[in-house]
Amino acid sequence: MLHFFSAIQSVLAAFFGVQSENKRQTDFKQHSLFSIAIIAIVFFILFVVAIYAVVVLVLNT
Repeated sequence: MLHFFSAIQSVLAAFFGVQSENKRQTDFKQHSLFSIAIIAIVFFILFVVAIYAVVVLVLNT
């Protein structure tokens, strides 16, 4: 489970652009590309849905 949270932290740091090069290299050695990609896709979809919900909320008021 700790391995999963480490992958989530890595993806979130990459989304915000605060991932160091050393940490990025370490993450790709510890985690598979498939797990990182799946987590990134899920977070991207959640981000798009959140933006859409905010736009709909603002336009309906």
